[in-house]
Amino acid sequence: LQVGDRCYEEGMYEAAKLLYNNVSNFARLASTLVHLGEYQAAVDSGRKANSTRTWKEVCFACVDGKEFRLAQICGLHIVIHADELEELISYYQDRGYFEELIALLEAALGLERAHMGMFTELAILYSKFKPQKMREHLELFWSRVNIPKVLRAAEQAHLWAELVFLYDKYEEYDNAIITMMNHPTDAWKEGQFKDIIAKVANVELYYKALQFYLDYKPLLINDLLLVLSPRLDHTRTVNFFSKDAMQYAAESKDAELAEKLLQWFLEEGKQECFAACLFTCYDLLHPDVVLELAWRHNIMDFAMPYFIQVMREYLTKVDKLDASESLRKEEEQVAEPTPIVFGR
Repeated sequence: LQVGDRCYEEGMYEAAKLLYNNVSNFARLASTLVHLGEYQAAVDSGRKANSTRTWKEVCFACVDGKEFRLAQICGLHIVIHADELEELISYYQDRGYFEELIALLEAALGLERAHMGMFTELAILYSKFKPQKMREHLELFWSRVNIPKVLRAAEQAHLWAELVFLYDKYEEYDNAIITMMNHPTDAWKEGQFKDIIAKVANVELYYKALQFYLDYKPLLINDLLLVLSPRLDHTRTVNFFSKDAMQYAAESKDAELAEKLLQWFLEEGKQECFAACLFTCYDLLHPDVVLELAWRHNIMDFAMPYFIQVMREYLTKVDKLDASESLRKEEEQVAEPTPIVFGR
């Protein structure tokens, strides 16, 4: 054995090969065969040695020799050890062999000793290099991945739909809803949104969801309200929609619509909304109509700030007219020539 080691150290690999073979030192024989470029024989010796160290040496040599089929055979004996996985992945990635690394991990998923690290690292690789395969992988194996780690990878890769899927499985419902609202084109799905919104902890998200639907899917707002109605503060919800209705009426420039909205607020007993609408739709309203509505419903107090503003504007206009008229008369007096009177 010592002679074999000396031959190996001095680069006499053929001689070392014979000596190691004679004494059945398969670990050293595998190392020797790697140096000789006899990769298949090295794998066979590695199988007989059956040590992680030998498998790693032969695997890395096969990667360097671009013998990826043989490297995968060795790799399957390495990835089952969680503490060896990172080094193996780095060896492939540092050399740019992403496809071959993915193929290795895919082949390893069916092993009896497959562990969470393998499923997790494959998900991260998919997020970087094969995003189209990540969703199926997560649907099959979400319970076997390290979700926080994969969440970070999905976010960095801007895989918003996959991010929502993981947030849902991890019971981070608030983040799932926020992600769908921030990235609706990629992440929003009606059924999924309605399922998750009912589970959020932050009630403010209910009202953000209502605004999101008004902006993005207004025709589906009633479906969302059916889901949220048991959880909403009804007064706040009505005020939420009242504000939206006021804004719409103001932007429409339609005086009749604004006056109908005022009447509706009074019929529903929403005097605060009536008062707010007077200013939101100020330029569209006729003071005589407002006065009549306020008098009939005995809510002059709510309308008084509006009438003060109307009166202030009226007086300002009158003052401007008076000033303009005075200026005009002064100009006429200056411009009018003094008649010349000749003595008789």
